[in-house]
Amino acid sequence: MVDAAGLPLVFVLTPGQAADCPQFQTVLDRVRVPGRLGRPRTRPGAVAADRAYSSKANRAYLRRRGITAVIPEKTDQAANRRRKGSAGGRPVAFDSHRYRQRNTVERCFQKIKTWRGLATRYDKSPESYEAGLHLRGSIMWLKRAIPTT
Repeated sequence: MVDAAGLPLVFVLTPGQAADCPQFQTVLDRVRVPGRLGRPRTRPGAVAADRAYSSKANRAYLRRRGITAVIPEKTDQAANRRRKGSAGGRPVAFDSHRYRQRNTVERCFQKIKTWRGLATRYDKSPESYEAGLHLRGSIMWLKRAIPTT
């Protein structure tokens, strides 16, 4: 998970063949959004994600926590909702302007992959790979805090 500026907030390692969607709630439980003063917030204002995260459970979780979901509805989910008629409920709210900012995650991945060891997965143990991720994330945060001249 990254913030609006494209800086990493949370890393969760999974096996390479595992899907990301089941880790959605785990990632949000670990998030700490830094502010100017005080302790970090544990609840972001909004979460932008792609269609893969458009499940009923994820949307209910975000609603319970008071987080705005910026996730487009899958076409099959929309068709099922429309097929049920009025019992299917209302269409999900979607802010296309906010959704355009979702590419900040992809740009953060590209910045992380500028380190060859992380891009090619030289570190075979999860602990050393995660340590490299945290080191690269820390450097990204420091570059933002200390302007270069």
